[in-house]
Amino acid sequence: MYTKTTFSRRLTRLLTGSLATLCLMAPGVRTLADAFTLPEQLIGVTQGFLEFTVEDYLATTQTGGRYEIQVNSLDPRLRMPQCSQQLDASLESPTPLGRVTVKVRCDSAAPWSIYIPAQVRLLRKVIVMTRPLQRESVISENDVALRERDVGTLSRGYLTETDQAVGMKLVRPTVIDQVLTQQHLEQAEVVRKGDHVVIVAHSGTLSVRMPGEALSKGGLYEQIRVRNLNSKRVVKARITGPGQVEVAM
Repeated sequence: MYTKTTFSRRLTRLLTGSLATLCLMAPGVRTLADAFTLPEQLIGVTQGFLEFTVEDYLATTQTGGRYEIQVNSLDPRLRMPQCSQQLDASLESPTPLGRVTVKVRCDSAAPWSIYIPAQVRLLRKVIVMTRPLQRESVISENDVALRERDVGTLSRGYLTETDQAVGMKLVRPTVIDQVLTQQHLEQAEVVRKGDHVVIVAHSGTLSVRMPGEALSKGGLYEQIRVRNLNSKRVVKARITGPGQVEVAM
């Protein structure tokens, strides 16, 4: 539950602003705002509370992106009694994203509460497919792109960096514009057991190349065991590309 006691000061400013235009009448005249809490006030309170809550959620979870809030319209004939206390708002949903419900309540001598639905969209750039690919295809840079999506609807997750997808192998087919998740991917085998590889050893500006044999399979940047065919020595090497491994001297 996301309830914010520190929201009260912001709420006071919000209600003051909402009532200002309703109270610009001759002294002594009783306005609707004196007798009732109007729908536009309830919507304003809900909007302000959600803005505060979403910003706090994004800061706490260190999540990037931009958000959009849409509070559902209320019946314009709705007339809740004017509250002698400051209105309080609390979130009735597990998180402040997606379809949410905000409870606005009055804790005066004659208490009341109302539940107001809203939609909160969190828009982030995520990895999507630029063309359909078959199962076991290895993803290249041209196969994926960053596109803005509402991640609150992506219950199966998403990826935010192209490096998370490029070079990986698909475990199921995909279609164009499909949001890519970790469940779609597995490490592609760049080198297979028994493959002949080139072992490159670096020491500063010096580089030495020698023939080798892979003793295990692996994907890009994974470490595998390799036999140096010249010395017959077995070493651990990092895969840098098809048929290419690297060791430190």
